[in-house]
Order: sequence, then structure tokens, then C-alpha cells
Amino acid sequence: MLLTLQAILFPYLSCILALLLFNTIFSSSKSRNNLPPSPPKLPLIGNLHQLGSSPHRALQAMAQSYGPLMMIHLGTVPKLVASSVNAAKEIMKTHDLIFSNRPQKKIPNKLFYDAKTLLFQLWRVLEAEMSLMMEKIQRANGSAINLSEFLISLTNNVVCKVALGRTYEDREFKYLLERTMELLGSFSVGSYISSLKWVDRLSGLERKADKVANEFDEFLESVIDEHVNNKDVKVEGKDLVDILLEFQREDVKGFRLQRDMIKAIIMDIFTGGTDTTFTSLEWAIGELLTHPRAMKELQQEALEICWD
Repeated sequence: MLLTLQAILFPYLSCILALLLFNTIFSSSKSRNNLPPSPPKLPLIGNLHQLGSSPHRALQAMAQSYGPLMMIHLGTVPKLVASSVNAAKEIMKTHDLIFSNRPQKKIPNKLFYDAKTLLFQLWRVLEAEMSLMMEKIQRANGSAINLSEFLISLTNNVVCKVALGRTYEDREFKYLLERTMELLGSFSVGSYISSLKWVDRLSGLERKADKVANEFDEFLESVIDEHVNNKDVKVEGKDLVDILLEFQREDVKGFRLQRDMIKAIIMDIFTGGTDTTFTSLEWAIGELLTHPRAMKELQQEALEICWD
């Protein structure tokens, strides 16, 4: 029975390996004119094996060999990596229209209502939230603190106040936000190797995404209902949800803002305004701690601005 099974599987496996080898040879033989340099890739997985547990460090090491603008392959998906100011400027400013589109991925689509979000510029400095954070740090009286927790709390509160009109301090909401960020940072095999989409179902990643998406949907539904029922909001007291609901009621220029789109925009504000912000702040503070001269210059500049 074992020999029979081997006799059946061997031709199929040989055929698959032959196709993968042919595809690799064929793709590498294509003209590479105008393409950035690229590290050698493996069939099917591309350069995924080279990223390891610290992708940012792996990419930095690759850039030393292949330059500030290089091409890597995450599975079968090509990615352009810019690791210098000039390269980033070329992508985000000079050729921004070419690079303005975003690929749709399975896990973010589950969390963002099938990508029904809109671009929405929104930034406001809330002095009260910053003061609260500084008070908490001062109460530590010089003892060690977890700066990440303070920065996460600060950014979450700022986004909540601007987008939802108030802060949400309960643990369940914070845990929900943590799981959402964890999912967005997780590795989805199906997003990079289309023939292995079933791995995400087998690993339970899709199930986790569905669960978190449903829980966040319930939370956002309650937030929207709360705003719909509160009709006595003054103009200066309106938040993002109030404004979006107004757009929905007014049916601006024949475009009706659907409820799922409102929820997707709120999700976009949360993920874009919390994780990236506190991560950047954390890294910036870490760099300042390792570069005392830069920290001293920054402190002096801040004092001069405050006194002026």
C-alpha cells in the first residue's frame, strides 16, 4: 500500500517541482531593463526566508549590498524597497501618482469592510492628553516606566477624542485594539503565495480575523448609534463620526456614504493614527537616548520655542 501511494505521489511531486523550476528559469531570463537590483530569490517563497524575525534589520543589510532602491519578492509578490531619503522622495513625491494604489489583502479586508475606506486627513494636537501623560510620568518619581504603554494610551486617547468624541478606557476595548494591531502585523501566507491561501484557514488566522472583525463591528455600531441618538451636538463639539453622519444624510453630489464605509473610515483613522504614531515616537525617543548630543540640541530648541 505504501509503495502504491509513493508511486502515485512521485510523478505529481516531480511535475510540480519541474514547473516551479521552469517558472524560476523563465522569469529570471526575462529582460531586467530598468528594474532595480534584487537579491537572488527561491521558487515560490521568493525572499521571505531572508527576512527572519527582524525584517527591518534584514532589509538594512540587503540595502548595503543592493543599494537604497532594490526589488525583493515576498512569495510571488514583487516589492520595491526604498531605504534612503532620496529614494523615498522619488516614490512619495516625484512619482506619487504611480505608487498611489494599494494592493488589497485578505486580513485587512476583513477588518476594513472590504476596503471601503476613504482618505481623510485628520490631525489635531490635544494639549490636555499630553498633559495627562506627563503627569503620569512625573508621578513615577524617577522610577522605571514602560514608555510604550504611555505612548499607546496617549495616541489612543487622542484618536478617540477626535474621531469618536470621547475616550474609551475600558480594558476590553484596549484588548480589542491590541488584537487588531496584532492581526494587521501578522504574516498571511495567502497574501503572498496565492496557491497557499488554505494555510491561513488551517493556521486559524482567518478565524481570528473574523472574530476580531465581528467584535470591532459591534463596537463601531454602538458608537454610531450613540451619535445618531445624540442630536443636540453643537458645531464646535462635532467629531469625525458626527461629520460623516452629516455627509450620509445630505447625500453630497449624489454620493451616499454607506454605513460600512463610515465604519471603515473610523477603522482607518484608528490604525493609521495609533500604531504608526506611537511606534515612531518610541523609536525616536530610543534614538535620542542613544544620542545624548542630539537630545541636548532638541531640548534646547524646545526651551527656546516655549519661552518665545
